[in-house]
Amino acid sequence: MNALAATSRNFRRASKLLGLDSKLEQSLLIPFREIKVECTIPKDDGSLASFVGFRVQHDNARGPMKGGIRYHPEVDPDEVNALAQLMTWKTAVAAVPYGGAKGGIGCSPGELSRSELERLTRVFTQKIHDLIGTHTDVPAPDMGTNAQTMAWMLDEYSKFHGHSPAVVTGKPIDLGGSLGRDAATGRGVMYATEALLAEYGKCISGSTFVIQGFGNVGSWAARLIHEKGGKIIAIGDVTGSIRNASGIDIPALVKHRNEGHAMKDFHGAEVMDSTELLVHDCDVLVPCALGGVLNKDNAPDVKAKFIIEAANHPTDPEADEILAKKGVVVLPDIYANSGGVIVSYFEWVQNIQGFMWDEEKVNNELEKYMSSAFQHIKAMCKSLDCNLRMGAFTLGVNRVARATLLRGWEA
Repeated sequence: MNALAATSRNFRRASKLLGLDSKLEQSLLIPFREIKVECTIPKDDGSLASFVGFRVQHDNARGPMKGGIRYHPEVDPDEVNALAQLMTWKTAVAAVPYGGAKGGIGCSPGELSRSELERLTRVFTQKIHDLIGTHTDVPAPDMGTNAQTMAWMLDEYSKFHGHSPAVVTGKPIDLGGSLGRDAATGRGVMYATEALLAEYGKCISGSTFVIQGFGNVGSWAARLIHEKGGKIIAIGDVTGSIRNASGIDIPALVKHRNEGHAMKDFHGAEVMDSTELLVHDCDVLVPCALGGVLNKDNAPDVKAKFIIEAANHPTDPEADEILAKKGVVVLPDIYANSGGVIVSYFEWVQNIQGFMWDEEKVNNELEKYMSSAFQHIKAMCKSLDCNLRMGAFTLGVNRVARATLLRGWEA
């Protein structure tokens, strides 16, 4: 099941639990606007290359639309649509005043030079500049983009609209980026894990963890869980998977990977088959990489007691049902990985106020938001007698539906 079908299915289940009117339900699923643009740039060798860019703006009932821009060869309208919709529910669960959006350009960033990427970003911004804005739609980095991409977008947008630091988030610190933004998603994963384990009388210290993925989210989650006394006994990424029953030295592994060495060449652990990583015996499994990694084939063999969805859509609906029958507790992505968008909101607030926060304030506020969202999800689970995924979805959908009705959606 693809991401759009799975997201729509979760939405419809939440809508049924909430007893939403069928017309309102249909209206909440339809995107506000879908944009498709051709981006033609001169390449370094003088030839012309054309790329297709997308921006789906899903809903703005609760505030400006918010979502990342990804550069990836497989960016397609269906995927962008699903992720935009997911952002609408995610921002509502986190209680930040945004709606959902998502965008991307179908390209292979690794095959383009820095100057080609800059030209492509600027042309894309020229095509959509009148459809984004501080109080309209606020992009952020995603797969294949970074703080530098946001700096180019900000500069190009400002040529048309004047200095507008709050038009994008995830910027470099020197251009109004927020302290703590780089670690935000991983830190949010750690706070979410703490909240869930506390419900079961456990804590990070003394629990065993398996982490799949060691990019921005995976490496920060691993670092912060390690600092809290969690024992990470297996970890893997595209360069291999490793295990050590006594616990992996995460600071040493971060240094090893930052030096450009493969995961499998790390000396402080033994190499393991990557296919066994997700079914390795542990207390907590944290998928931080791609979607759809837990499916009907491997779900029956999962040995973890808790799964924290740090990646977007890592668990297929079929796997969800199998895991539920096994009694595995799954903390859904729409809450677990919302640390990034929460700190993006803090960045936007700081830019609008022209008053920057120190890192301690950013982290303290993030912890408050993550803790509050978990309590609200728990309350939904209790009142509707549902699991955490449906608790989170019903919370998000209900908040958006209420805002839509208060605005007078049929007018």
